[in-house]
Amino acid sequence: MRSNRTSNCLFGLVLSAILSLASFSSQAQTPLASPSPTPQPSATPTLEKQFFKNILHDQKAIWTSPFHLRSRDAVWLAPLAGGAAALIATDQSTGDEIAESHKQLNASRIVSYAGSAYGAGGVALTFYLFGRAKHDDRARETGLLGAEALVDSGIVVTALKEITQRSRPLSGTSRSDFFDGGSSFPSGHSIAAWSLATVIANEYHDRPLVQITAYGIASAVSVARFTGQKHYLSDVLVGSAMGYGIGRYVYHAHHRNRAGSGGDEEESRGPSGKWPLIAPQYDRQAREYGVALAWSF
Repeated sequence: MRSNRTSNCLFGLVLSAILSLASFSSQAQTPLASPSPTPQPSATPTLEKQFFKNILHDQKAIWTSPFHLRSRDAVWLAPLAGGAAALIATDQSTGDEIAESHKQLNASRIVSYAGSAYGAGGVALTFYLFGRAKHDDRARETGLLGAEALVDSGIVVTALKEITQRSRPLSGTSRSDFFDGGSSFPSGHSIAAWSLATVIANEYHDRPLVQITAYGIASAVSVARFTGQKHYLSDVLVGSAMGYGIGRYVYHAHHRNRAGSGGDEEESRGPSGKWPLIAPQYDRQAREYGVALAWSF
């Protein structure tokens, strides 16, 4: 059995590359394919037709992201790497502490369902079917991009688990060791929950309640994976950070502009649910003066 110190030293070679994968979210302010100077909306393939092609583009961007790091990325990458390293150093002790408590296990198991393939996949499917049935382009796109982010995160987390092979908290004397045949690092539930939540929050950035709910559920899933004794704190931190990066990238790379449907096109549809439209009213002949207030919900 490898010692925990040896495993951590070896893992240091992998950690910086894993954390840098989240940096690719800043590269996606425009779609991956170069737009035509004179775009033809009618000829643009639908997101459904581009689904698998987009996933291939995503994977290329994800795995090559460490080669595109910039100096400004150190602003967030350094604290994230430092925090992950600190948690890894204390994971065994914190894991042993939470293992002494059993009252929260059932609640943690229930909350974790939201980050499972069935839970997160069901949410994405619901958005898509609702959007198709109600002709709601934003909900439809949320479902498609959410599913795309889930597939992307599933591929990434599967590969990283095979690389790091970290033992889970309840694996006995080898607990928390890397390269020891385990599958703890990073947390699959966390990366799935955060990738989907980030797509939803970006699609509905004009709806604070939706954002709070999405990120709140993702946070609860991450915490539940630790309190449920399935993962260490570093597992859920890195998984959450990578899920956020994947969700943000997918949205910015493949989001379609939709006039009159909200989101980035909020200005074209008039007053939003957040800010009222205030306009002066003046009728000289009737000597009427006032202000009109319009607020759509």
